[in-house]
Amino acid sequence: VLDANGRSIPFKALYREHKAIVLFVRNFLCYICKEYVEDLAKVPKAFLNEANVRLIVIGQSSYHHIKPFCHLTGYTHEMYVDPERKIYKTLGMRRGEGNNATVQSPHVKSNMLLGSIRSMWRAMTGPAFDFQGDPAQQGGALILGPGNEVHFLHLDKNRLDHVPINTVLELAGVKTVNFSNKPEIIDI
Repeated sequence: VLDANGRSIPFKALYREHKAIVLFVRNFLCYICKEYVEDLAKVPKAFLNEANVRLIVIGQSSYHHIKPFCHLTGYTHEMYVDPERKIYKTLGMRRGEGNNATVQSPHVKSNMLLGSIRSMWRAMTGPAFDFQGDPAQQGGALILGPGNEVHFLHLDKNRLDHVPINTVLELAGVKTVNFSNKPEIIDI
């Protein structure tokens, strides 16, 4: 994978010494991915540090898109890219859409029309009309490490089939987060 400065890092190094939640996104222009990563940005670093877990997003664009995407989404955790999609292919992540009739993500706030229009606008107003990755590529979620241990693997069937963030946090032993805008009621 490549970091935001274009440095190559072996994928295995991301989870060699610590457990890591590794989330592969479709592409950086996808409104669903954007809204998912906006919610990932709400995961406190303290929760991850307390559980000794890394939170990593991997996209499939050029590394030049990492910093602008992090700025756009407010994401401050680790982000890398796999521009050749080698890891996507090795893990068997599919291209194309499967059935998405019944899938409803708690992290997607936009409807398909408005979200698609916003994505196209970002593509058209960017420095070069660039889809920032293969628009047909699906993502996935893994919990890996330390070492070669695989704790969890989910390969997305379609754009809305990502694992809810609190599910992966819980599976990795990290405290969950309230993603709703509603205040929590605390019973005393």
